[in-house]
Amino acid sequence: MIVLAIAAMFQQPLAPQRNERPIQDTSIFRRLELPAPNRIRTGTGTPGPDYWQQRADYTVSVTLDPAQHRLTGTEVLTYHNNSPDTLRYLWFQLDQNICRPDARGSFLYLQDTRNACISDGYAISDVAAVRGGAPAARGRPAQPEQRVPLQTSVNGTLMRVDLDQPLPPRATLRVAMAYAFVVAEHGSDRNGRKRYGDDWLYTIAQWYPRVAVYDDVRGWNTEQYLGGGEFYLEYGDIDFAITVPRSFVVVGTGALQNRAEVLTAEQIRRLDAALRSDSTIGIIARAEAGSPATRPTGDSPTLTWRFRAQNVRDVAWAAAPNFRWDANGWNGILMQAFFSPAVDSTWGRAAAVARHSIRTYSEQWFPYPYPTATVVGGSVSGMEYPQIVFCDADDGSESMFGCLDHELGHQWFPMIVGSNERLYAWMDEGFNTFINIGSERSWEHAGRPQPNRDMPTQIGGWMRQGMDQPIMLPPDRLGQQLLGIEGYFKPGAGLYIMRHAMLGDSTRFDFAFREYIRRWAFRHPTPADFFRTMEDALGEDLSYFWRGWFFRTDRVDVAVDTIIQRTDTGVTRVVLSSPGTLPMPADARVQYNDGSSDRIRLPVEVWYMGPRYIWVRRFPKPVAAVELDPDLWLPDVNRANNVFPRQAAPAPATP
Repeated sequence: MIVLAIAAMFQQPLAPQRNERPIQDTSIFRRLELPAPNRIRTGTGTPGPDYWQQRADYTVSVTLDPAQHRLTGTEVLTYHNNSPDTLRYLWFQLDQNICRPDARGSFLYLQDTRNACISDGYAISDVAAVRGGAPAARGRPAQPEQRVPLQTSVNGTLMRVDLDQPLPPRATLRVAMAYAFVVAEHGSDRNGRKRYGDDWLYTIAQWYPRVAVYDDVRGWNTEQYLGGGEFYLEYGDIDFAITVPRSFVVVGTGALQNRAEVLTAEQIRRLDAALRSDSTIGIIARAEAGSPATRPTGDSPTLTWRFRAQNVRDVAWAAAPNFRWDANGWNGILMQAFFSPAVDSTWGRAAAVARHSIRTYSEQWFPYPYPTATVVGGSVSGMEYPQIVFCDADDGSESMFGCLDHELGHQWFPMIVGSNERLYAWMDEGFNTFINIGSERSWEHAGRPQPNRDMPTQIGGWMRQGMDQPIMLPPDRLGQQLLGIEGYFKPGAGLYIMRHAMLGDSTRFDFAFREYIRRWAFRHPTPADFFRTMEDALGEDLSYFWRGWFFRTDRVDVAVDTIIQRTDTGVTRVVLSSPGTLPMPADARVQYNDGSSDRIRLPVEVWYMGPRYIWVRRFPKPVAAVELDPDLWLPDVNRANNVFPRQAAPAPATP
């Protein structure tokens, strides 16, 4: 009866106390607050059973006039509304408008910076809904195509297209338009043109109006293109045709569809051989570049090159009359390099770099899903598009490797894993910076035997200066000086630290990171989807790290304050502290009086009770010194307190 009475007492609600307030968990270890999971995005970080995203297919045709550096073209967007919403207008991205003198980005980036460009932007006309046009079938007569003019409204680098009738869920609409623009010499360092002798080399991107993303998180994503932030686009199939003077050679995203019309028989033979070759084959050798013999015979002054790319979020292309063209193959993928013969001494290995990078990332993280991977040397410092990347042709050999390897790594982030670059640069630039580490290490001519091994120390030094900002900030709000640190280096270092210092087991990290790529390949993940997937696959609550490293600017500082040894009991007390606001697990090297040592791993849970921990242990021998993180895996802002006694600091171990 007494037991029952006590149980009943605990079932009664406690009487509220006067001035009672709910207890709030303010610990760094409290669960990170994320958007509530639902049937679209689950609590485990996977796309849910009701996950949806829009699809955008394009047919684009454009003509390049080198005399005026002008592109004129038409496009037809086939837009698939897979959302549960009825849409009454579409938003398009007009990225070329960033070059207008009154563009918002022109007030953020000076004209001599890489984000600047000058032109009149897009001239758009004849925007219309395309209806009908079905061929005759099963006794049904052909339906003539009708074009219904649509009203538009331009807002900087965005254009709203008002539909003549609502687009219901699960319905499809075609929108056509004509457009033109002048190719700026420096197109915000994403595209442009560069002169070699009397000829221009064009690297063309953001060259057609592209529909903005409509998603379940924010509806229409309508951030202006200001120059720092990059892109967020829907997946689909894109057929595009480029008409150029006959002397030009063109390369683009995807597979060339009309080889027999634009290539010679010998070039086709060499391409087929290159696809099966481990070594590089010259499709247009140095001595052949610019020769009329590289062009098929015919009387027409122009040729039209046709490409098709499937399940991509964008396409880009390049053209020049004097390209050198190299190629090789791996696993059915055609690797290509296009550049001027003037940079042959460094770019002669570009196709080999492409093969190395695509193979490395495919074997380590996720198989490359496309038929081609192309690198182009031109005026752009470094920029990525599906299946094609641009780098500065004047880079030296080591810089060329770093640029090409980084831009090719972007084929995984964000070309395969389609994150929102305009808001979260760290989800593509940071992740890519991280995977570049392994690729660079395995490149035989990268230089240093273990590049980026000092990343934690470097980022710790940067944070010690007090200039750090949260990497969750949109890239345009970070500015040029901080974007490289907060968008690239710090998130890349964060994954590096997680893999080596926090988990202490690279295989666990690799499994979880591969799972993230697999789950969100060709989809649109958010930061919460990444955080949840990593925790789900690792079996770890990493709230303290997400909060301190990504949302705040917490610092890592672990210290050995003192060592107290008792000879009568053999018990040693090592007093540790975490003066920094971001706790971390740490490896401890215990040095004994006889010169021997042990390595012991301290889990992050030692800081659960606060920033001070007394490590009580019976060591097998008298302790001479204790050092935390002797291998420099942590971004510690004060390494002077990592060892005790201070004057007996052991030399850092060689990794």
